[in-house]
Amino acid sequence: MSASTPRAVWGFDAIGVPWRIETGEETDAASRDLIGTIVADFDRSWSRFRPDSTVSRLAAGAGALPAPSDASAMLDALAAAADATSDAVTPLAGDALAAIGYDAALTLRPGPARPAERWRGVLSWTPERIGLARPAVIDVGALGKGRLVDLVFDALADRPGPLTVDASGDLRTRGAVERVGLEHPHDAHRVIGVWEIQDAALCASATNRRAWGNGLHHVIDGRTGRPVQTIVATWAVADDAMHADAVATALFFEGGPRLAWEWGVEWVRMTSDGRAEYSPGCTAQLFTS
Repeated sequence: MSASTPRAVWGFDAIGVPWRIETGEETDAASRDLIGTIVADFDRSWSRFRPDSTVSRLAAGAGALPAPSDASAMLDALAAAADATSDAVTPLAGDALAAIGYDAALTLRPGPARPAERWRGVLSWTPERIGLARPAVIDVGALGKGRLVDLVFDALADRPGPLTVDASGDLRTRGAVERVGLEHPHDAHRVIGVWEIQDAALCASATNRRAWGNGLHHVIDGRTGRPVQTIVATWAVADDAMHADAVATALFFEGGPRLAWEWGVEWVRMTSDGRAEYSPGCTAQLFTS
């Protein structure tokens, strides 16, 4: 990624990945504290890796709890992605991920794959309450990092000059053109193309990230509980990072392009045999041999 003008850079780690915030001036202590609070609140609500989170308490049988402030926005978008992909993307992917080793203890010891819990009629939400008819593990990984990027970006929106919030593959920018390399999923030192974005968000997902064992990674088909094999990397550009992230996940499945069209999201994806597919009118510059 490159920018046309010099900017102040602040780096930190959050939700298990490095973050990089570039602003027109140094991020002051009050803003850093605010970002820390936003990240902590998000983690306390949505992390399935900590026992005191909202989703862990629901999984333990809490029934219904006060909804986190962004529950409706996130779960409405997840429901749309589930509809588009015939439940390959699902908000109740947590138990299926745990079954193949991506569990709360991060044992990475895979067992037999299991389909995700059917979410319709089990998971319910309103702006005030979130509940489960029976214990299950909510997982918002399909769009959660993008949502957190948006929350951090919005918290800094009043700062003058260009602004970029980059959370290791999910980024949102304002005011300056960002030239983003599309990392080759089989070689981190290569790119398959570049995408210039401005006043937009770009999110990426790939099967070589959060991977363990032979063919095991975090992008699973909720209907089977097994990691996907036919698509190996996706990229999506939207007005905000949450919708870009959701589409980047949905693109691993047949209904992903339809969801992208409905939401007005541009996209690129790479198949396991090395082909690149992209949306009509996509502005990414792809390298071809």
